[in-house]
Amino acid sequence: MIYVYKGWVRLVYEDQGQPFVLHAGDCVLQPPLIRHRVLESSSGLEVVEVACPAVHNTYIDHNMKLPTFDQQFDRIYGGQRFIKYIATEDKIQWQPWRLPGFEFRDIGIDAATEGLAGAKIIRSNGDIQPQTCQHNAEFVFVFVLTGQLSFHIDGQIIDNVRDGDAFVLPENLSYTFTDWSNGLRLLEVSLPGTFSTSFQ
Repeated sequence: MIYVYKGWVRLVYEDQGQPFVLHAGDCVLQPPLIRHRVLESSSGLEVVEVACPAVHNTYIDHNMKLPTFDQQFDRIYGGQRFIKYIATEDKIQWQPWRLPGFEFRDIGIDAATEGLAGAKIIRSNGDIQPQTCQHNAEFVFVFVLTGQLSFHIDGQIIDNVRDGDAFVLPENLSYTFTDWSNGLRLLEVSLPGTFSTSFQ
C-alpha cells in the first residue's frame, strides 16, 4: 500500500489504464506481480508505504511496455485487486470507528485483499470519550496525518504524537487515547482487515 502524505506522484500500472497522478491524501493498493512504473514526482514527495511481507523481491520487466492496451480493472493479481483511492472523489459516509470519539472511511483494501489487510482514514468527531481497550489484530499501524494525540499503552504514557509520527498498537495490550486535537486525522493499516476490540 502506498499513501501519499505530501506532494504528488505520477504512476502507471499494468492493465489499469493511462498514467495518473496521486496527490496528498490519495492511495493505491499495489498487489503482488502487477507491473508498474513511477514516471515523475514533485519535489518533497513523501509517501507512507506498508508492504507485506516486509522483505520481498522486485524484478525489472524489460519486455512489457506501459500503459498496456488492455484495461482489466477487476483483474486479480496474486489473490488481490488493484485499488486507487482518490480522496477528493470519496463519497463514502463517515462511520463510527472502533473507539468512541472517532469516525472513519474505509479505503477499500479489506475487500480488495479478501480480508488480508485493511486501511482506514480516521478523524476525531469532537466527542471525547477516553476508554481503555485492546484488540486481537496481528498488526495495527497508525500514522498521524494532521493534529496531535496522547495515549497510554501497557502502563506507559505517550505524549504529543504529531503530524508525521507513527506507532504500532500490539495485539492484546491495553491502550487508551487520552487527549487529541479537534483536527486529528489518522491513517490506520491493519492485518487482518477486520478484527475485534474489547473494552475494559
